[in-house]
Amino acid sequence: MLHIGSHLSFAKGYNAMGKEALELKADTFAFFTRNPRGGRAKAIDASDVEAFLALAAAHGFVKLVAHAPYTMNPCAAKEELRTFARETMADDLQRMEYTPGNYYNFHPGSHVKQGVAAGIDLIAAQLNEVLVPEQTTTVLLETMAGKGTEVGRSFEELRAILDRVNLRDKVGVCLDTCHVWDAGYDLVADLDGVLSEFDRIIGLDRLKAIHLNDSLNACGSRKDRHARIGEGQIGLGALVRVINHPALRELPFILETPNDHDGYAAEIALLRSHWQE
Repeated sequence: MLHIGSHLSFAKGYNAMGKEALELKADTFAFFTRNPRGGRAKAIDASDVEAFLALAAAHGFVKLVAHAPYTMNPCAAKEELRTFARETMADDLQRMEYTPGNYYNFHPGSHVKQGVAAGIDLIAAQLNEVLVPEQTTTVLLETMAGKGTEVGRSFEELRAILDRVNLRDKVGVCLDTCHVWDAGYDLVADLDGVLSEFDRIIGLDRLKAIHLNDSLNACGSRKDRHARIGEGQIGLGALVRVINHPALRELPFILETPNDHDGYAAEIALLRSHWQE
């Protein structure tokens, strides 16, 4: 079965997101843990969580892929911004334990002219400060498009972060199709080659989720502009090969395309129609 969902709003709580996912014919979803452009987090209602967990169990939901706010930059040049990032991630991971065993995805950050090596060290240092042995959440580094001073534009940069993390069983990778395409990995002409390179450098066992997006840009543009499925430079055919690839087909796929509720429903239906049993 194709495990697929979209980004939903956390504003109405877990159970409302679960019900919306069912309306979309989804069995997973993503959500921002707090305002994606700010630092405030919505209070968690234990009864709402209990209702959602019952709903998810009844309908066979697979792992959720929560997303950290965009403002969280673990390798910022300013210490106060790194402190905000550390405190935000630590708080988010505590909140994630209300829905145990899921994923927490984040953008590794921008080194802001400190250099990639310094950025990698700072990101790993934050992970070593906030990860704890008893957590059930797996933290995912997201592949990035490479705009500006982003860290994580290559598989080698992600591997360098992973190698510096002490609790390695608590971390993995989320591959964003738009981002890796914009970073220069040709998913259209050489999907097998891209995945072989990922396996050689990082290991496919560390790949836990896919952000499934088309791209408005040419391969290697380093711009990061998502497009609806089949309306970008990657195209429907290549993304269908992604969802059916033997190394990927069992993973949760999250749509981050520029869509509304009906648009997501249509994309999920389209991709399910191309799923190969």
